[in-house]
Amino acid sequence: MNEQYLSILNNIDFTRVIDHPNILIAAAFWDEDRYRAARTCYKYMRTIDDMIDCHKSVHRVIADHDKQQFRDTVKAWITMAYNTTNSTQDNHELAETIRNFRIPLWPLEAFADSMMFDIDHTGFRTLVEFMRYSEGASVAPASIFVHLSGLTKSSEGYAPPSFDVKAAATPCAMFSYLVHVIRDFQKDQQNNLNYFAGDKMARYGLTSGDLSTMARNGKVSEGFRNMIREYMIVADGYRQATYKVIQDIWPMLEPRYRLSLKIIFNLYLMVFERFDTTQGNFNMEEVNPTPAEIRERVRKTIIDFRK
Repeated sequence: MNEQYLSILNNIDFTRVIDHPNILIAAAFWDEDRYRAARTCYKYMRTIDDMIDCHKSVHRVIADHDKQQFRDTVKAWITMAYNTTNSTQDNHELAETIRNFRIPLWPLEAFADSMMFDIDHTGFRTLVEFMRYSEGASVAPASIFVHLSGLTKSSEGYAPPSFDVKAAATPCAMFSYLVHVIRDFQKDQQNNLNYFAGDKMARYGLTSGDLSTMARNGKVSEGFRNMIREYMIVADGYRQATYKVIQDIWPMLEPRYRLSLKIIFNLYLMVFERFDTTQGNFNMEEVNPTPAEIRERVRKTIIDFRK
């Protein structure tokens, strides 16, 4: 079986995977129909997310007179997702995917709520506020991934997973998102985006201007490293919880879906292990693995995989 997975690995061009890379790398080992379902869901979610982030990268904030247009776009998207019984040319792909793969609507609703938050806010006042936001921005798409992984197929179609999808998805999603925020610090700052909580920044004597300056000159302060230490402690709690979740749902997944969970977790763990709170500057070159390193981590995960 590992030979089959290695063959799939050899067909992935790691230099071309750019949108939701870890999710789509992991999903590449699924059956083709579920892989297409994942790509469809994330394509529509990415479109909404990029629309808001790209506007902020140019204008820093969304002006009041533009906010309603953005809200209407998000509402139209979620309405399209609801409309699974009356597909049109514009929504047939997403609607059919939701219907055929029994995807629940709550992850899409949670994602839409987080996009609405993005429209009305710039940054996060507290870490608690960020965690609530993450339920839509990270746990929601991760739950779709876990839902698709846990489906059972019969002659009558797909049946939903036999376990609590949100509970299963949350630890790895939160670990991954915290790693994502630290990894993308420099890139986000250069695009006028800040995902670090205001209360944590204040605790370590940091301002938004400080973060912007550090991101642009590639050198961070000791206060920033201390803040990252605290974020890594929180992330590590979710890392440990992820191991338990994988053990709990392992018997309820087919082998290739077990492998996909190990792959996505290991790819974020790979980045986590690169964080250096003693001397690191957390620039893109320092914290991002190369395509060759990512490929090797996936290969090792396959080699070590036991059904």
